[in-house]
Amino acid sequence: MNPLKAPLNEAEIRQAVSVVKRDAGMDDSAWFETISLDESDRFPDKRCVYVCCYEPSGNRTLSGLVLLDSDELHDWRHIEGVQARIVPDEFQMACEMARNDKRFLTALRKRGLDDASRVLIESWSAGNFGNPEEQDRRIAYGHCWLMNDAGDNPYARPIANLHPVFDLGSREIIRIDDFGVVPIPPDGGPIRRQQQRDDLTEISITQPEGPSFEVDGFHVKWHDWELQVGFAQRDGLVLYDIGINDNGRLRPLMKRASMAEMVVPYGDPRGANFRRNAFDTGEYGIGVSLDSLALGCDCLGHIHYFDIWTHDWQGNPRLINNAVCMHEEDYGILWKYSVPAAQQTTVTRSRRLVVSSIATIGNYVYGFFWYFYLDGTIGVEVKATGIPFPSALENGETSPYGRHIGDQIESHVHQHVFSFRFDMAVDGELNSVSEMNFSAAPPGKDNPWGNAVLTEETRFSTEQQAQREIDARRSRYWRVLNPNVKNRYGEPVAYKLLPGANSFPLQQADSSMGQRAAFMYKHLWVTRYSDDELYPAGWFPNQHAGGDGLPQWTRADRDIDNTNIVVWHTVNYHHWPRPEDWPVQPVVYAGFHWMPDGFFDENPTMDVPRRE
Repeated sequence: MNPLKAPLNEAEIRQAVSVVKRDAGMDDSAWFETISLDESDRFPDKRCVYVCCYEPSGNRTLSGLVLLDSDELHDWRHIEGVQARIVPDEFQMACEMARNDKRFLTALRKRGLDDASRVLIESWSAGNFGNPEEQDRRIAYGHCWLMNDAGDNPYARPIANLHPVFDLGSREIIRIDDFGVVPIPPDGGPIRRQQQRDDLTEISITQPEGPSFEVDGFHVKWHDWELQVGFAQRDGLVLYDIGINDNGRLRPLMKRASMAEMVVPYGDPRGANFRRNAFDTGEYGIGVSLDSLALGCDCLGHIHYFDIWTHDWQGNPRLINNAVCMHEEDYGILWKYSVPAAQQTTVTRSRRLVVSSIATIGNYVYGFFWYFYLDGTIGVEVKATGIPFPSALENGETSPYGRHIGDQIESHVHQHVFSFRFDMAVDGELNSVSEMNFSAAPPGKDNPWGNAVLTEETRFSTEQQAQREIDARRSRYWRVLNPNVKNRYGEPVAYKLLPGANSFPLQQADSSMGQRAAFMYKHLWVTRYSDDELYPAGWFPNQHAGGDGLPQWTRADRDIDNTNIVVWHTVNYHHWPRPEDWPVQPVVYAGFHWMPDGFFDENPTMDVPRRE
């Protein structure tokens, strides 16, 4: 295990907090946004902690490093013009502020509600739409729901058109935006139904000899794979030093892999609905939202769990038990060949190693799954469930932007956009990227039967060239290759990025959301490695006007050929909600694969035990 990349433990969090409180010079109003492992190259041989704080009294966001060995604070500074993430404690604080505000209580009584304790008020980031208050205050915009009587669905009964507007810095409600009373939908009953069916028999997954993987701290070995499990307060699950053993030699593939940003833009422009645009990673944080996973429900089989330490806004360490789950799954046939005339069949079974975490972020629940297969393939999948954002029907009719999914309830069209970041190292740090396109050959003497297919491979030289979109008509995919290492056929060894189900963003590019999440307009970005370029919308998207992150970095159009590169892949899941998504949405899937493409000289699974 590489101890420099292990997640922070309780003692290290406490030490970092102590150093910041001792040396940062902040007043007592300050709180901790992030205490996480530093991943910069500034002190490569030291274990350091990245700390970000917010000081309400001066509306200041500050950050720096704590060097654990020397117990000192390094490069502590005020970052002007940015806002720290909205942390869970702040979320709860805003909810309680509204429940005790006379103006808000008056608005509730107009709707026949006199018990504010049953009202959920979520303080979403307000975004940046050019309003003066968004430029110099810490703004959050509230959305409201009435909990069901059973108490198991806080989003059961939307309270339409009621929005408290918060200044989270001064801890006050600026105003109450009330766009008119809409009848509150009826109580739909409990999520936990009393009658449970009994016609599904139990499935038991056992490994009598134990699992095939080995774990040393956070370092994992399984089959030919090696990797290290990591964690960041913002990204959540991070994987380091992914490599595969081939004939006794560990061949590296990726130095770091994570889901770097998640954006959920909604498509309703009416009232205050245009503000429903969540940067779940950059504005709130995935890591702080991880669930404690339970055997038999979240995970099934012979499980190894990784516990993770996080913290609250006062810097108090908080343990998430079973934050990351790892297990093996049978995955059907690996390969098969039959010789019917000789009555011979050879077949092997596939399996995969699954490393996963699940985060509950407001109404949605996201599972992040990393799959490692026997043949060298890496699968990446997001499983989305939870409760689609519900709104009350106005005038009893659905809007052009929503669909009727429950009694007097609609849910608006939206998208889930995920940006994955891969610090590549295919057989070494010097890599290149090419694009594969296929097309029908034109008719003529070289294509007399009209069946010829042309193959075109284009190797990118600079960052601007490598901003690309999916194209199903051309069966497009991308290859990360090492031009300095050849396979037995003289080709550069490579892995290909094979897109899965995907879509395109529908927000106007010059809109507020389009500018703040400009990365979503390309499915592929390739950048020259820089240790501070971790997030595609920049480090501080909360209330940022836009243009930061990938669009800004790639203006330099740096060389990306045969050098240390980072590959970014955008997955856009388009969601038009359906009645079957209410009251809880069955899991929907979005993902893609990395597959060896000339990396091995032959099928690497020929030694997997076979059944004749």
